[in-house]
Amino acid sequence: MLNPRATNDDLTAKARIRNAAMDLFAQFGQARVSLRAVAAEAGVTLGLVQHHFKTKAGLVEAVDQLVVDYFAAAVASVPPSGTTAEVASGRDRAVAKMLAENPAVINYVRRAVLEPSDDSRLHLLEELVALTKREVTALRDAGVASREHREATQIVTVLVRQLGELLLAPMVDAVWEQVAEPGTEKPSLTITVQDR
Repeated sequence: MLNPRATNDDLTAKARIRNAAMDLFAQFGQARVSLRAVAAEAGVTLGLVQHHFKTKAGLVEAVDQLVVDYFAAAVASVPPSGTTAEVASGRDRAVAKMLAENPAVINYVRRAVLEPSDDSRLHLLEELVALTKREVTALRDAGVASREHREATQIVTVLVRQLGELLLAPMVDAVWEQVAEPGTEKPSLTITVQDR
């Protein structure tokens, strides 16, 4: 799978700044990270950060796009051929693999979606919804996805399958630690959406 982030040796200063921002935002939350901290982490001057991204909002938008690119690359790695179930499960596995290989993406998405902040933080969720809508529409048009269910339900279903465990895992882990007997295996988390 193509890595939207690449390695620091291959990157422009702009990409290094964006990557450093994602790492810091994922670790500490966007509200707690200054542009100066991002510049220091990327090994550049504050002026260069401002030159490339103008404001913190511009930098956050670039990080959001990087995260969307990760999801898009994972989904694109599974061709839209086969049954609906095969394509859906293949794409879900590709997203799960991408997330397992990129813990900063997991933490960034959790913070962006779950931490209270201003309305601009919904930008990432809006972009992930737009990506999912494009993919569902393409699968419906290709005859791979069913037209019996509403498109909106299919979009929600995909996002819940791909993000549900990511967002709920910390809560499940915390509850399991409190209620499980020592040595018992944690149950798997399955989330479903029903069209009514």
